[in-house]
Amino acid sequence: MRRLHWMLMFALLAGCDQGVLRHVVMPEQRVIDYRDPPSPPAPLPEGEGKYVAPRTVADHRKTVEWNLALDDAIRIGLENAKVVRVLTGVSATSSGKTIYDPAITNTLIDQETARFDPVFSHKGTFNGTATPSAFVNPLNPNESLMLGMRENDFRSATGLSKTNLIGGQTAANWVENPMRFLGGRNTSFGAPFPFPLNPQNRNAIELSYTQPLLQGAGSRYNTAPIVLARLNTEVSFFQYKDSVQELVRGVIEGYWNLVLARTDLWAKTIQVDQSWVAYDRELKRLPAKLATKGSVDQALVTYAQFKANLVAAQATVLTREGALRNLLGLPPNDDRELIPTSTPNFKQKTRDWAELVSLAEERRPDIIELKLILEAEQVRLMQAQNQTLPKLDAVALYRWNGLAGAMPNGERLATGPGQFTDWSVGVNFSVPLGLRQGRAKVREEKLLIVRDRANLEQAQHAALHDLAISVRDLDSAWEQYKAYKEMRVAASENLKMQSALVKEGIAIYADVVYRQALNDWGNAIAFEAGALLAYNVRLATLERQTGTILETHGLVFYEERFRVAGPLGIGRLYPSALPPAGTPDQYPGTKEPSENSFDLTNPAPREKQPGKPPPPAPEKLAPPAKLVAPVVVPAVTSPLRQTAIRE
Repeated sequence: MRRLHWMLMFALLAGCDQGVLRHVVMPEQRVIDYRDPPSPPAPLPEGEGKYVAPRTVADHRKTVEWNLALDDAIRIGLENAKVVRVLTGVSATSSGKTIYDPAITNTLIDQETARFDPVFSHKGTFNGTATPSAFVNPLNPNESLMLGMRENDFRSATGLSKTNLIGGQTAANWVENPMRFLGGRNTSFGAPFPFPLNPQNRNAIELSYTQPLLQGAGSRYNTAPIVLARLNTEVSFFQYKDSVQELVRGVIEGYWNLVLARTDLWAKTIQVDQSWVAYDRELKRLPAKLATKGSVDQALVTYAQFKANLVAAQATVLTREGALRNLLGLPPNDDRELIPTSTPNFKQKTRDWAELVSLAEERRPDIIELKLILEAEQVRLMQAQNQTLPKLDAVALYRWNGLAGAMPNGERLATGPGQFTDWSVGVNFSVPLGLRQGRAKVREEKLLIVRDRANLEQAQHAALHDLAISVRDLDSAWEQYKAYKEMRVAASENLKMQSALVKEGIAIYADVVYRQALNDWGNAIAFEAGALLAYNVRLATLERQTGTILETHGLVFYEERFRVAGPLGIGRLYPSALPPAGTPDQYPGTKEPSENSFDLTNPAPREKQPGKPPPPAPEKLAPPAKLVAPVVVPAVTSPLRQTAIRE
């Protein structure tokens, strides 16, 4: 024993500087340990466009046109949405939801169900004891005898237990306890100590059952954790679906924002071209004194102003394209220019208010989530009420005992089967006086239910107002579109007339009126396109408010796309991710850019003149290149179509 002590002491002293002592007594942390640079590093993901600098208004590199339909944009956004993104102004941010969240929460159901699985257990313990004892010598009361013996035994307990749905616990155990007595000796007289059986083996078979009668009893209480896990899975799914709906709505908004920016850019290009023509005309008329130095300067100011507006419009196009790229999971630049090719909806949709309200109550994920939370609180209230009951358990035990061993003469002695049995039946009762904790928990759950019901009513109230806002915004955008459409026609005719008057030079202040007409025409183009595209965005927002935007665009969820093997490895598959699938079909692509659907025609085309003026705006935008075909997703027939919004 001393040798062992010295070896342990030597190991501690020799290894204290090498970390052995560190596992016994941890030192104080007196410095801040950090790695600079971090190791291992966290590189940005490899991919097309990672090292391609973004395009700017001062960067005139050549790009390849990528004709992109809105349906394709939605599909690409969903394919790249392992982490769901949402549009935030001119950028996109993570919603905090991923395609893995529902599957992760779904595992809680099996974790709670595992409580009812049979449990196999085995415990084996080797013991060696040497217990001295002293007692008075019966032959000489003035002397004491010291007895000591060594007992080596092995205790083995193997059992199988099972909890049933009503809270009862059944257990079956097999217990063995072989023992051997060594060195039994009377230290006073040196006589060996006799043992009736050496070695000997005690064994027993036990059957027991415990059934709660009040607290912890009943299938509703015992299956409540499984019910809560299922409700939490549903909550996770609808939270994820809500974020996906916002992603689709954001893609639609970002797409039409890009179309609006490109339309405004076209109008600004025409304004720059027309203002340069006016400046050039005034400059040429100056030698003949048909113009003044002031009119030339004013024309130059107008030209510079429109040119600055053009730069701002170009920057807006790049910003809107960058936001859409971010939302779709694309790099900031891959030397491709996104060309929207889907035509916005030019027809006013009729609505049925009662059907809109019904759809929102039935399909909105946020309202469904609050209903599920309220349902979960009802289950927790039942659990809390059960915990206020006294603990009253019925217990029963039956045991078959056995003993076998070798007698001093070497013969074996053993009990017969069923010769010695034990049994017990009874009840265990306990209750905390006052039940303060249980009653407080019940009050808490009741208050939570009242609060959750109030939150649900508020959500339903807010949903009605959201629908009302969307309906009002729809009609407002449509009426503005009709007014701006008339404004554009009038502004176009006015620009043609004022342009002709300027060329003839027959009107007083013709240049001033012409510049105002040119400005009004550009604004009318932007206002008309903005109102119509705002109407299309609000259509998507209304679909979002009713919770049907995915089904309306032909998108569904299904679990069979990504699955993983079960825990036993026997071929059973469990959901691993839950991406949406389907083929959007509401906004197919065309052969021309989306802005051409507004009939963008230069109302006063510039005549050919010598010199090197800025590049003129085209009479009509050129047709785009062919669409870059992305990965094809199998079509999925939508089980639900929105009926409350129709043409």
